[in-house]
Amino acid sequence: MKLGIENRKQVIGLAVLGGFALLMLGRTLWPSLPEAAPVTGSTATAAGRTGMRRTASGKMVPLVEPRLDPTLDLNLLSQSAEIKYAGNGRNIFVAGSLPIEKPKGTGATDQPAALHQPPPIPPPPPITLKFFGFANRPGETKRVFLSQGEDVFIAAEGDIVDRRYRILRISPNAVDVEDVINNNRQSLPLTQG
Repeated sequence: MKLGIENRKQVIGLAVLGGFALLMLGRTLWPSLPEAAPVTGSTATAAGRTGMRRTASGKMVPLVEPRLDPTLDLNLLSQSAEIKYAGNGRNIFVAGSLPIEKPKGTGATDQPAALHQPPPIPPPPPITLKFFGFANRPGETKRVFLSQGEDVFIAAEGDIVDRRYRILRISPNAVDVEDVINNNRQSLPLTQG
């Protein structure tokens, strides 16, 4: 009977991996195990003295150690309030942009500013349909024949023609049509021809 321990290197590697897996499992299940304490010899001397650091603007400010106290430190707040961003006029959101030149005048012109009035609203385009006849059968609704160029449409009251015009009312001499896009109403008279 063979136990599978003929290759000694594989058995040793498997034993090392198994031990490592047990160590990680133990650390996961018992997280309160003591960990290696950090070396505090050099940090204790650095914390005892107050250092200074230079900000991006060149101003010297004292170093501040991180703390766990959640109260508001008014000294730190006043230091951050004193920082003013002057900038250099360059757009930082565009790569390779140059500083913006500042205007050299007061901004006032010799000419008084003309009042800008918006252009008048143009009238809606006329409805290009032509009314040229009726289609009446007993017991059916009254229908009209409308043309636009070479296209002929047959419609009743309430129908939409050419995806744009709604037939509002049919009378013996005219048809009232509404342009639903421009909200324009127009009466089309009966034409011969």
